[in-house]
Amino acid sequence: MSKSILVTGGTKGIGRAIIERFANEGFDVITCARNEEELASLKASLEENHALIHVLAVKADLSKKEEVLEFAEKVKAFGVPDVLVNNTGVFLPGAILDEPEGNFELMMNTNLYSAYYLTRALIAGMVARKSGHIFSMGSIAGLTAYANGGSYAISKWAMLGMTKCLREELKDDHIKVTSILPGATYTASWEGVDLPEERFMKAEDVAESVWSAYNLSPQTVVEELVIRPQLGDI
Repeated sequence: MSKSILVTGGTKGIGRAIIERFANEGFDVITCARNEEELASLKASLEENHALIHVLAVKADLSKKEEVLEFAEKVKAFGVPDVLVNNTGVFLPGAILDEPEGNFELMMNTNLYSAYYLTRALIAGMVARKSGHIFSMGSIAGLTAYANGGSYAISKWAMLGMTKCLREELKDDHIKVTSILPGATYTASWEGVDLPEERFMKAEDVAESVWSAYNLSPQTVVEELVIRPQLGDI
């Protein structure tokens, strides 16, 4: 029986790179995003290049609790995944004291609450199976405060805290929990920045790190994985 991976926000950037990496290993793929056309394109590409895998691609806005829970029901009908990557995220620049009203709520809903609600909805299946691996896509902004990144950093610090709690709660059920904490990665988030592409990490390198952390023996878990550009933070 083939294994499966769920990656939220999987149509571009790190999420898509993770999907491609696991699809190359024969994993069925479950993903969601807000853009229906991009989802259809991803699904078609995966099915064309990986004829033996099954793909579930669902349009969903995970900043909204009701859509998270609706998505979770579709996932459970497809089958609780072996790997869950809570990757959905949004970055809106701004300082805590003067950022636009609503930025905090949007980033907390998207970056943190979506992962909280989705994990809670799916975890019973992993516990019953006594196996699974949950990855949270954090950020070095969850380790170090940066100017003009107030609410984003708050959401990522909270994500790291939630992941640590999940690790403690689930270790006796043989479910692994890993925080991925990448630095600047060349994705759409950095479009327009006047820096050479070589200054950034590749999304494929983050995906390879996720695959490597997943691929360890059952008695070993990577709890936190910090990945930075060779020349340091941007």
